[in-house]
Amino acid sequence: MRFMIIVKASAASEAGKMPSTELLEAMGKYNEELVNAGVMLAGEGLHPSSKGVRIRYHGKERTVIDGPFAETKELVAGFWLIQVKSREEAIEWLKRAPMEDGDEVEIRQVFEAEDFGAEFTPELREQEDLLRERLAADPA
Repeated sequence: MRFMIIVKASAASEAGKMPSTELLEAMGKYNEELVNAGVMLAGEGLHPSSKGVRIRYHGKERTVIDGPFAETKELVAGFWLIQVKSREEAIEWLKRAPMEDGDEVEIRQVFEAEDFGAEFTPELREQEDLLRERLAADPA
């Protein structure tokens, strides 16, 4: 099972405040544990929303909205993508994450092809498999 761990933004992360050396060291050690256990698929921090944009879709109209965005508690500051055997295992890994007081993460399971049922036709499944093969061959 794959899970996305969404690290929620804070006032500090939205202000562009960088983590301390100690936190970066602890995070590096934690990420190394995830990699050594074969759990971590990806993980990155994100720039504050002031450097981002949103695109709103309405019919054929596309509206680009520049950041920053108001609701800090609804913003994402970073993420991990992990692969574990269960939701409970994901929770156990994240209980060990080196976070600061008040930080919050959200754990969300990633859809797998079989989750989509009959609507995910053999043709769509083949297309998805080919795209994944291409990504694996050339991740850049």
